[in-house]
Amino acid sequence: MSEPLKQVAALPVVETEQGPLVLLITTRGRGRWTIPKGWPKSGATDSAMAAKEAAEEAGVNGKIGKKPIGSFAYTKRLHFYSWAKCVVDVFLLRVKSHKLDWQEKDARKVRWASPDEAAALVSDSELASLLRTVFHVRAA
Repeated sequence: MSEPLKQVAALPVVETEQGPLVLLITTRGRGRWTIPKGWPKSGATDSAMAAKEAAEEAGVNGKIGKKPIGSFAYTKRLHFYSWAKCVVDVFLLRVKSHKLDWQEKDARKVRWASPDEAAALVSDSELASLLRTVFHVRAA
């Protein structure tokens, strides 16, 4: 089996009086809930690329952490009959603004959710586990 492909992701979070909220987006293909992610690029830090993906895919900007808070693996559909194993390094993004219009607005849905709700909504079990670990949420 070949080496997994590397991706980077942002975990957009905003603090409210009721506690943190996490921003989820849908995938373009199957409409499953996930977090903004993409491919690293030479000449840019992984954290900067994660922040760029969050701006393009979800319309959020803010302060991105320099080091990953964790990682998860999943199988990405590349083409109709082509799949690849990916390992995703996740960077915490403390959201300062959410635009009304952004690059992929028409291609995705966005949803602010509590960490507990977000862990229940995402279909990737490793991402759900990461959300529970980061926010100390017990599994249902």
